[in-house]
Amino acid sequence: MSDEIQKPASPSEHSGSAESVELARRIAQGDCAALGELFALYRPRLWRMVTFRMHPSLQGRIDADDVLQDAWLRAVERIQHFFEVEGESSFLWFRSIVTQTLLDLHRFHLGTQKRSMSRELSMDQGWGLGSTSSCLAFHLSDSGRSPSSNASRAELSKQLDSVLMGMNDVDREVLALRHFESLSNGEVAKLLGMTEQGASLRYVRALGRLKQILEQVIPGAFGS
Repeated sequence: MSDEIQKPASPSEHSGSAESVELARRIAQGDCAALGELFALYRPRLWRMVTFRMHPSLQGRIDADDVLQDAWLRAVERIQHFFEVEGESSFLWFRSIVTQTLLDLHRFHLGTQKRSMSRELSMDQGWGLGSTSSCLAFHLSDSGRSPSSNASRAELSKQLDSVLMGMNDVDREVLALRHFESLSNGEVAKLLGMTEQGASLRYVRALGRLKQILEQVIPGAFGS
């Protein structure tokens, strides 16, 4: 299967590093240059988030770098609000801005389609449960063991989406955040409003359930 499923992010990429904390401190003191340095530090993780969360129909039509450029301009406009977050939460501050930027693009490009946007967007302006499922299905179908044709991949993605919607909603979101967005366990806990122990237990359960799903839809996905 995809390396993204098997390899969590390196701990050095997470937002609690000494460098990120120091940059956050400088930003809180009004250092605008530090904002750019911190955004650059988080850019690879934010890029992964955009690539994962972008609706399948927009893949290849919208460049993730362009989304991040738009989000950066929004971050500059909102720098006065940065002091409201603690240094260890600075990545989540940037992530919220990138999320809103991508949601706006989804509304613009998908709002006129027959498919209900309620599947894509939640009431609190975050990602809808159906959106997480469809994104998981899209990326899981892009593995070395999946069929090569676009038509076959689309059918596999549809099958995976249908089965993934049967997962517990929170477990599915934890899985997406940990493996596809590369958030740390602490970041997931903070984002979803749960304890770190609870987030960790959810993750282990979700990963086990995902393996069952993949074996069901793609027999032999994990070998013998």
